[in-house]
Amino acid sequence: MLERLKRWRAARFEARHPFPAAEWHEARARLPLLAALPDEAAERLGHRAWHFAHAKRLSRHPELDASIDFDVPARLAIAAQGCLLTLGWDEATHREAFAGLHEILIVPDAFHRRVEEMDEFGVMHEYDDERAGETSHQGPVVVAYPDLMASGALDGFNVVIHELAHKLDMANSLDADGFPPLPADMAARDWHRVFTAVWDDLQAHLARGEATPIDDYAASHPGECFAVSCETFFAAPEALDAAYPELYALLGRYFRLDPLSWRSPPSA
Repeated sequence: MLERLKRWRAARFEARHPFPAAEWHEARARLPLLAALPDEAAERLGHRAWHFAHAKRLSRHPELDASIDFDVPARLAIAAQGCLLTLGWDEATHREAFAGLHEILIVPDAFHRRVEEMDEFGVMHEYDDERAGETSHQGPVVVAYPDLMASGALDGFNVVIHELAHKLDMANSLDADGFPPLPADMAARDWHRVFTAVWDDLQAHLARGEATPIDDYAASHPGECFAVSCETFFAAPEALDAAYPELYALLGRYFRLDPLSWRSPPSA
């Protein structure tokens, strides 16, 4: 009975909102990250992004330039970048993962937040943090327009993936702590061991005054380490695999995906 209901709902959605194949083709053409997908994976992602774009609100801040228009390919591209995170999961798991996401809000520029953090010695530090995006447990995902426009390349940076990775992380807590719910076939001790090794290596690079193998924002907080690792996994998998092969393999098991295998252009 449940499966029949699911099929009926899917058929009803398709009847009301036919998949825009031409617009999806345009969305892929605009972003190298999407263009690199094999056609079979791209087809699955496109349909999932189309549903996502209807289920979640894409809002503009009132101060965002009125001339900026998010057409159908742009909306599909934004949705698809987020849905990359769950592309390897079944439909039910995908829907559950983003059940707490209701809105993506685009703001004109990066913004500042006053942050208080306690270090390992119990000393509280306060500082202004400039952010390209922000995610809360039940609130909207906020992304800055310039950083949104800079996302979608194969350079390791992607604010949509980063912020939606925080949403995955928050599924078992009120804050992003770098420890999302894990599938039954993954052990928490393995997750902790691999991420701890990466964290320690990032801190060691900074202590020596050396450039970090991935964006050094990953060294600012365990939650940011997870989000930056997700960005790099999808948008620069070669770099992540070269720097931290065990982390790449761990995320591959978690996402059920291998982005290294995608690096070929779609067929004509």
